Amino acid sequence: MTSSVEVTRGTLVESRHIVHIAVAHAERGLVMSTGDPTLTAFVRSAIKMFQALPLVEDSVVERYGLTTEELALCTASHNAEPFHVDAARRILAKAGVSEGALACGPHAPMLAAAADALHASGTVPSRIHNNCSGKHAGMLAVAQSHGWPIDGYHLLAHPVQHRVAQTLSHWTGIRAERMAIGVDGCGLPTFALPLDAVAFACARFAAAAADGAPASGVVAAMTGHPEYVAGTDRLCTSLMTTARGRIFAKVGAEGYYCAGAPGARLGIALKVEDGAKRASEPALLATLAACDLLSRADMEALREYAQPLLSNTRGDVVGEVRARITLQRASA
Repeated sequence: MTSSVEVTRGTLVESRHIVHIAVAHAERGLVMSTGDPTLTAFVRSAIKMFQALPLVEDSVVERYGLTTEELALCTASHNAEPFHVDAARRILAKAGVSEGALACGPHAPMLAAAADALHASGTVPSRIHNNCSGKHAGMLAVAQSHGWPIDGYHLLAHPVQHRVAQTLSHWTGIRAERMAIGVDGCGLPTFALPLDAVAFACARFAAAAADGAPASGVVAAMTGHPEYVAGTDRLCTSLMTTARGRIFAKVGAEGYYCAGAPGARLGIALKVEDGAKRASEPALLATLAACDLLSRADMEALREYAQPLLSNTRGDVVGEVRARITLQRASA
């Protein structure tokens, strides 16, 4: 069955984005899907919770006294608002690593207001303003804690990236050597994995968090400080704020999204076929609602993401973005 996100103009559907979704249970595996649940796609930033887990498992958080806000930033694709930048700098300082060690490239803050403020101050965006600087700072802390080289920490052959690959292998059940690998926008390795394997990994991660395993530290940081995971006017932050600890969620580039529900022991992996971000947000919320993980009140609170209105340059509403998601139960 094919599901999609429609973009209307007036009374007609002007565009349509095809969506592939896998929903898995920690013990039962795939339980619902639409499109191709075995589709292999690059996970991009949607699996940062797994990349941050070694900080907890290897006692890096404890060794350097990282706060839960700082751990949340290690899972972030942040806006580079001042509190994001400050937290990234604190992680580096606690680990005794200089800002110049960051391997991510510089770009302007993702939030327009933050970018405008930076420009007005006469400050040129640097690597610390990269939306992935928290993840990179966390990886540098892992390298420093283990006594591994700082240089080249972002390269596939480095022990930090080997540690990440083994973590993903553990949770997805796919051997690291069988994963297709590319280079992400921030310079780190990114992995191409089947949706159903990623959904299962998110379900197992959610269940482990509910059971008090090390994953609970990462999930508690994300859901307790969702503003550090994304920031102002971002779905990850708004969703986790609205869900009040029931759901963790993480966006990835090119229309990818992951989510988990510890109480329900469910995980979700979603890929918009053409990579459209405008389709991934309504699709994720519709999926969560279909799984009874969001109430009508929750959906109303998230309406600007669930069914965004489209306006022209005059401010007239001319259409909307709406999800048409139908999940099929997996065969027993």
